[in-house]
Amino acid sequence: MPTSYFTTQNHAGFKKRETNSINAERQTMRSWEQYVEGRLDTNEIERGLAGVRPEILKSWDRSKDLGISALSQASPKKLTAENIFTLTQKNQTLVIAARAAFARLAPHLAESGAILILTDKNGTIIEAIGDPETIDAGRDIQLEIGGVWAEGVIGTNGIGTALSTGTPAYVHASEHFCVGIKAWTCAAAPIFDPLDKSIAGVLDLSGPPAIFRPHNLALVVAAAREIEIALAEGLREERTLLLEALIDSPSTHSSTDGIVLLNRAGRIVYNRNTDKISSRRKQDLVIGRKLLAMKPEMTDGQLAEAIPRELVIKGVELLKTGGETRGAVLILPGDSQSKKPAARSQSVKISARSGVEEDEIEIIGNCPRMLEAMDYARRAAEANVTVLVQGETGVGKELFARLIHSHHKKKNAPYVAVNCAAISSDLIGGELFGHVAGAFTGALREGKVGKFELANSGVICLDEIGDMPLELQSYLLRTLEQRAVYRIGCNRRRAIDVQLVAMTNRNLRNDIEEGNFRRDLFYRISAIVIEVPPLRERGDDIQLLVDQFNGVLSRKFGRPLLTFDDSARTALGTYRWPGNVRELRNTIERLCLLAKSERISMWDLPPDITSPDDDMILPAGHVPVPADKLNLDDIESIAIQRTIELENGNLSKVAASLGISRPTLYRKIKLYGLERGK
Repeated sequence: MPTSYFTTQNHAGFKKRETNSINAERQTMRSWEQYVEGRLDTNEIERGLAGVRPEILKSWDRSKDLGISALSQASPKKLTAENIFTLTQKNQTLVIAARAAFARLAPHLAESGAILILTDKNGTIIEAIGDPETIDAGRDIQLEIGGVWAEGVIGTNGIGTALSTGTPAYVHASEHFCVGIKAWTCAAAPIFDPLDKSIAGVLDLSGPPAIFRPHNLALVVAAAREIEIALAEGLREERTLLLEALIDSPSTHSSTDGIVLLNRAGRIVYNRNTDKISSRRKQDLVIGRKLLAMKPEMTDGQLAEAIPRELVIKGVELLKTGGETRGAVLILPGDSQSKKPAARSQSVKISARSGVEEDEIEIIGNCPRMLEAMDYARRAAEANVTVLVQGETGVGKELFARLIHSHHKKKNAPYVAVNCAAISSDLIGGELFGHVAGAFTGALREGKVGKFELANSGVICLDEIGDMPLELQSYLLRTLEQRAVYRIGCNRRRAIDVQLVAMTNRNLRNDIEEGNFRRDLFYRISAIVIEVPPLRERGDDIQLLVDQFNGVLSRKFGRPLLTFDDSARTALGTYRWPGNVRELRNTIERLCLLAKSERISMWDLPPDITSPDDDMILPAGHVPVPADKLNLDDIESIAIQRTIELENGNLSKVAASLGISRPTLYRKIKLYGLERGK
């Protein structure tokens, strides 16, 4: 018989708990009757004797203020079939994001007495699966697709209360405001939009009171976080498609123009230079804002007409891939009053920590994925949520942990870093959580304070979290859920307030499937996922980093600045950098120390860069091809791509240098799938 989350255990402890639950439910029912009749003693409420949780009482107050009838037998509002179809289409992104979670839980729901419900941001049900008998019973109270379960419609219930408070909520039996739904229990959690953190919908587990378990709410919260992660992943894919469509589009813009990308729903998913435009509406151009209502059949002209009139537009274009409209790009003229030249790069400086001997840190870059990662780090610090930083070895994941710490709300907050792969599996538990004297072989005689306690009121960074032993992962999960630690060998609870930043170069989803990483811990640590791109995918950032390291290391060693000729810069720009930023820094450091001349050509670079993989050349598209296997098309594509890089993306100069017309150049760029640069 398959294990179910909802299976009733035949155990004496459970019977005792069931008896206590029945008594508490009777007390709550008496209090509800007194509340409805206006006889509930406020003194009893304040002393906690009324058997009503404070959050439930507040919801009853809201229900009464909204004019909800306590005698209602069911939700009085349900959409028509036509409106249900329209609403489902409107929330298609949410429905798709929920599929994996629904599929994972479906086997546990079949004969459990429970149903799993997905609603939109207004509490209207758009998806429901689970026990067939419970689904049938739900129709009697319109707890079905199309039914509306906001507090303003049916009073206190899991869905409506989670929407009203913006927090997970469970409402059990007599806690419901309306008499007709007191034969139900429900646990619900809001699902937050990854763009602007508004509520996108609610996930709810409902059924008869017999399904009530204390862990129901935790289960729903974990599944809601899973849906949020799927939403964020879909958003990243959508943004990448739009950026690729923008690169392929014929639209032209200057480096000072504002760029706004809209998805199919008319929401802003990417912006650049919008703080520099002259429009009075520039404050509306924030990520997540719905700027207009887009329709699939729109033309460029109709799109331009739909744009708010206060917004001055230089250009507008629908973006398509595979013949399908993905969104649109708006090009806004830069502020003509500004005399400042456009910055070459965007950077973030992180001051040295108080009392720590270290240099100032600077994160530099212009590529969209890097700017997005920096933005996510700042927002994660403000929200004080757990963060998972993913990326290859050497990309600089630890810089993002420091960036999050630098934006911590508390000045001089502790910052503790731990490399899980550098500590033996026997000792890592005591290192992280602390231990009492003699807790295990090798324990310190006087005991030890763990890293989590040392990081209290600050940030703890767990590098290589994928290498944490499986048996300790449950310990970490409990620490995060309870916001407390228990030193190994001790039952005393020690409360902590710590923001966790976890880092890994592994694919944790693969580790989950292979049984090497806990699924529930993954969802717990990945409230926000920051993907740090590999250096080979950062384009012109390579040249920016070369200049940055050149300046920093020349000053460090008291040497004059190096000058890189075009051949050296081309070689550095086309190398694949398997060691990422760390390898690039080491390369520049070696040149600063060992180069015989201040002028660097490609012949001064290490052989791995000038002749990678036995004379493997990196042509357009970044696919290595042996030099003796290149055909004429390969040679032409390499020549065009390198000329684009040498001319910094100025296609007029590229065409003139190659002796071809601009239309021919555009055709060959599209033919060979080349990168057009800036």
